[in-house]
Amino acid sequence: MGVCREDSYIKVWNVLDFILVRLIFIAIFAFTAGYFRPANEPWWLAALLGALIGGVSIVLEMRISKLSLQRLIGIASGVTIGLFCAALVSVVLGRLGAESSPALHFAQIVCLLLFVYIGAVTGSSKGDLLNLGAFGGVFGAEKDVRHNHKILDTSVIIDGRIADIADTGFLDGVLVIPQFVLHELQMVADSADSMKRNRGRRGLDVLQRIQKMSNLKVQIVLEDFPQVREVDMKLIELAKVYDCKIITNDFNLNKVAHLRGVEVLNINELANSLKPIVLPGELMRVFILKEGKEYNQGVAYLDDGTMVVVDNARRMISKTIDVSVTSVLQTTAGKMIFGKYDERGQAAAASAERAAPKGEVAAPRQQAVGEG
Repeated sequence: MGVCREDSYIKVWNVLDFILVRLIFIAIFAFTAGYFRPANEPWWLAALLGALIGGVSIVLEMRISKLSLQRLIGIASGVTIGLFCAALVSVVLGRLGAESSPALHFAQIVCLLLFVYIGAVTGSSKGDLLNLGAFGGVFGAEKDVRHNHKILDTSVIIDGRIADIADTGFLDGVLVIPQFVLHELQMVADSADSMKRNRGRRGLDVLQRIQKMSNLKVQIVLEDFPQVREVDMKLIELAKVYDCKIITNDFNLNKVAHLRGVEVLNINELANSLKPIVLPGELMRVFILKEGKEYNQGVAYLDDGTMVVVDNARRMISKTIDVSVTSVLQTTAGKMIFGKYDERGQAAAASAERAAPKGEVAAPRQQAVGEG
């Protein structure tokens, strides 16, 4: 619940920052415009125009803050080139007609706006092609910082294994928790279904555990995409904005993110890669738990949950036996091991073990009879 309390504080501060500070900015803009208005203009009209300009400035500030450094450089370069082209066209128009002509002044203004607009739009669209790493890291700080972010989705938080992985030190940087993910987690925790409610509360406990880790920083971001309804698509859009990876165990989100060009760290794939490697022909000792689907099959499980299907082991249910690995199948759900139980070989080995102690005991008896 500490995460929810901190999130409420962040929302309150964000509202104050957005409303109070920007209202003060608009008020100063309106007062300045009204004070320095022309003598023949009414005060309220000039103040209204100043407030309107201040509002437009805030909208531009919000849009520019979401742009990457590459696009900002592209826009600045495009505007500069547009101003240069507009100046050249104005010089040519000035030589063609009288400088005091109203039509000429209108044409110069149209050229200025047109070239600046085309330059800004073109620079913004081509800015992502810039390679900032070629400047020796001068402009690479912003991208590197954002690239070290990792976004958590709801399923991986509820799963809980992310806390164990983070506790080992294999994760670093900033773990990003979007506001819409936290909202979905709260809805699960407040669900009428007891199972969902327990899963949601476990997710909140996992977040509190991660927050206490000194090697990690948890950041709750308020970016939202109202035009996108699905949470998975919002995660993908946020990953594109931050240029970072998504940590999940959702198979569908993994596939969709790869199609959208977003990198994903899948907890299930990590768990499968850490399972022990076995080769055909190796012997392994397993406990037969239940009957298999096919005839005369037994099923066992390793400590990590890997299923082992054993032929000729139907009669060995609830017993621990040695099996020979025949093949290993890697699937999207995990790894399956197929083995075979040699009943004759096991029986021969068992009889040999039973016969060995009798031979050792019989030898001294024969020696004692010979001495007698």
